[in-house]
Amino acid sequence: QVQVVESGGGLVQAGNSLKLSCLVSGRTFSELSVGWFRQTPGEDREFVAAISFTGGTTYYADSVKGRFTISRDNAKRTGYLQMDNLKPEDTAAYYCAASPAVTAVVSPYEYDWWGPGTQVTVSS
Repeated sequence: QVQVVESGGGLVQAGNSLKLSCLVSGRTFSELSVGWFRQTPGEDREFVAAISFTGGTTYYADSVKGRFTISRDNAKRTGYLQMDNLKPEDTAAYYCAASPAVTAVVSPYEYDWWGPGTQVTVSS
């Protein structure tokens, strides 16, 4: 049984940074790919970033490319999403998810375990 818990969300001004953390428990962390998604009320869940088992492969949504960085520390069983130069349109609930897929994946259907989410709000 895999459990995923996000932390690090909050309220920031546009142009500032936040770093989200994703603690994963229940099985060998190095055998799980990690993804980040975000969602606002009334809209579909949107892919943000993903990273493979070893961290050797990453993918980013065009909307965050160059501003966000995904990483992982297998010893700490933790994935990270560093968010720089935040914009008001980044405001959303952010969800971390884990997948048994071999590579980093974009589709939410490839992820079996999800965290409860953490809110990020960016003011103008």
